[in-house]
Amino acid sequence: MRLNADFSRRAVVTPDQYRWVASPTSGVERMMLDRVGDEVARATSLVRYAPNSTFPTHEHGGGEEILVLEGEFADEHGRYPAGHYLRNPIGTAHAPRVGGQGALIFVKLHQFSSDDTVQKAIDTRAEPWRPGLVDGLEVLPLHDFEGEHVALVRWAPNTRFQPHAHWGGEEILVLEGTFHDEHGAYPAGSWLRSPHRSQHTPFTQEDGALIYVKVGHLAPE
Repeated sequence: MRLNADFSRRAVVTPDQYRWVASPTSGVERMMLDRVGDEVARATSLVRYAPNSTFPTHEHGGGEEILVLEGEFADEHGRYPAGHYLRNPIGTAHAPRVGGQGALIFVKLHQFSSDDTVQKAIDTRAEPWRPGLVDGLEVLPLHDFEGEHVALVRWAPNTRFQPHAHWGGEEILVLEGTFHDEHGAYPAGSWLRSPHRSQHTPFTQEDGALIYVKVGHLAPE
């Protein structure tokens, strides 16, 4: 399968475009955002777990990155309510399960460098935020490795950022509010992927925004 697989092109998925498909495991559905491969794939997805569902034990052959969006995700290593950011490097393994709330997670698979070996479980709702580069922005750094940077960014209402280019690309998941740029408006649940050296001028309006953002991971080989 190849879905939004040309990483030199801009890709946008908004909630009105969601099409959930069943996974091979009962009670687990996926909304695929990009994918290169079949059941084992380089993939970015939203994954929805029904209440009291489980997923078989599996090893992370290419690493796994998770942001818990709703409910509570868990495995044999711990419990991770909404707001937790997880990184499971290549070679780690677990058996996911969820309780009566179910769970919704954002997950990226098979996108780790073999040298990126730090395992993380960060409760973003308990971490301190830093001032951003312009007034109205706050940043919570989550991960940095060889030019790849991951963070949450909180935008106050009516904040504007300067025009800028994305060296190594940029990927955004809108978590709250509405994110804007000159190309459109992206409500909560929207996913955007902008290629290496693309440009835009982002801003918010009255509702502000909270976004997950990853940069530097789409540089050409």
